Amino acid sequence: MGETRVKLNQISYEQIMNMEKQERVHFANSLGGFKSVGLIGTKNKSNQTNLAIVDSILHIGSNPPLFGIVFRPGVVERHTLENILETGFYTINHITEKIHKQAHQTSARYDRACSEFNETGLIPEYKNAFFAPFVEESNVKLAMEFKEKVTLSINNTVLIIGEVKDVYFPQNCLQKDGFLDIEKAASLTCSGLDSYHKTTRISRLSYAKVNKEITSII
Repeated sequence: MGETRVKLNQISYEQIMNMEKQERVHFANSLGGFKSVGLIGTKNKSNQTNLAIVDSILHIGSNPPLFGIVFRPGVVERHTLENILETGFYTINHITEKIHKQAHQTSARYDRACSEFNETGLIPEYKNAFFAPFVEESNVKLAMEFKEKVTLSINNTVLIIGEVKDVYFPQNCLQKDGFLDIEKAASLTCSGLDSYHKTTRISRLSYAKVNKEITSII
């Protein structure tokens, strides 16, 4: 007998647009599946530090290594975005279970004069004279240099593209083929706006080629 298929509900575009605002925000943000989440560390030219959680980290390319971050339209002050554009440098810091509540708290709308590092108790860390602060408690940390800003005309969101300058991670996480085992580093993922998750790897598979059987990589 075949496997019983799950019965699916349907919600149309019209129903989505008729949802109460916060309900629509939660629903739409859940549709893309699990997402990369990290803490963005910045500092302005007046040495005021800022720390913000983002769930829109995108891999753009590997040669050179590039990542993008999507920022919503500037209805309110975007201290992280402003600092990146002002100085050209920022950090991306993976979140672990130990600090996920503090990381989530950085999404609160603090005044510019307040540093989220101070407000949450997370520790700013400086490495190799890099301008922007890292998060000391993070296990995987990327030093980033701003390269390009793209404004999306469809909804006025801003895509910031940066180049990886340095990477810091636990010694036992890098495999011989270059794969960085972020599960071993205890990095979390997220869904929606407020749901954080550990991961369990099912398998790592070989490169897919025509007429070649896929095998598991140990």
